[in-house]
Amino acid sequence: MAGELESIEKLLENYIPSPDLAEVRRILYGKELRKLSLPQSALDIAKQKEFQLESYGFDAAKEATRTARIVRVGAIQNKIIEPTSAPITVQREALEKRISEIIEVAAECGVNIMCLQEAWNMPFAFCTREKQPWCEFAESIENGPTTSLMKKLAKKYNMVIVSPILERDEQHGDVLANTAVVISNNGEVLGKSRKNHIPRVGDFNESTYYMEGDTGHPVFQTQFGRIAINICYGRHHPPNWMMYGINGAEIVFNPSATVGALSEPLWPIEARNAAIANSYFTCGINRVGTEEFPNEFTSADGKPAHKDFGHFYGSSYFAGPDGSRTPGLSRTQDGLIIAEMDLNLCRQVKDKWGFRMTQRLDMYAKELTEAVKPDYQPHIIKEN
Repeated sequence: MAGELESIEKLLENYIPSPDLAEVRRILYGKELRKLSLPQSALDIAKQKEFQLESYGFDAAKEATRTARIVRVGAIQNKIIEPTSAPITVQREALEKRISEIIEVAAECGVNIMCLQEAWNMPFAFCTREKQPWCEFAESIENGPTTSLMKKLAKKYNMVIVSPILERDEQHGDVLANTAVVISNNGEVLGKSRKNHIPRVGDFNESTYYMEGDTGHPVFQTQFGRIAINICYGRHHPPNWMMYGINGAEIVFNPSATVGALSEPLWPIEARNAAIANSYFTCGINRVGTEEFPNEFTSADGKPAHKDFGHFYGSSYFAGPDGSRTPGLSRTQDGLIIAEMDLNLCRQVKDKWGFRMTQRLDMYAKELTEAVKPDYQPHIIKEN
């Protein structure tokens, strides 16, 4: 990753004079978030294991009739460890070891809910269009090796873990799906949420492997709050975000795998916009690094064949319903970002802005019902 920019935040710190930096951050990120005090042992391990560790606090106003609902939420971004030519089990086990180490640090920092990046236990091989060996990464969400490990960690650390993997649905013809497995802090699988929108752009040839998900917009009631998962490409579809809010989500994760040449200008905006529009917290998580594959593939754009997707730019962040957001993690390093949030802020923002009250779902439901009909005519008023 030589030559890649570390982060926008580093540029701001290096080149904007300190008297102006706070105001620049306010304009870019909203109100200033407090930094959390983390155990020194956790900071030392992060330095030793070479991953970034950042933490922030989202506060809400004190209420007379409700106690604060404080929860600590974590997200991990990471590179692959072994080359993509290594045996499947070697690649997967190396990633499991790495993520287990970071989850242990998250537990030491008091994290209650953890979300990992999209297809975290494998390279993002869907650009290749090759079925072998990549389909061998697929596993059962109930008892596959990755879920079995995450169940142990969830119970050990009293932590809800969202584990996005390539699912093999053994009950329905062994078909594949891009799926987030939600594991309760008691160590049992609470449920799953599949990717609703599948990209067909550039090297993202995912429909070669799996199609649009069929789980809709489930929200999971955990001991720490109501969570949902909007996987990767779903962030480009505002109604997708909206439905999780309608179903009562308080935190919506967006585990992703996306590269700078395609989507980086969109990345800092979309999850933050969703948090504002739907009065909940969001977390965008993106993998890091450049993954090279054994065989060349093309992008159907007339350019030469190549062996990599491009640079996965990380930059994972949290956003609050009030429009505030954390700085992003590094564009080049593994990282753990932690947010302490008072979930009471969700209702407080609804009361202030009234977005749900003024949402007019009835009007849109009526118009969309017409729009999906084969004989629909767009409502365009023309000059005589």
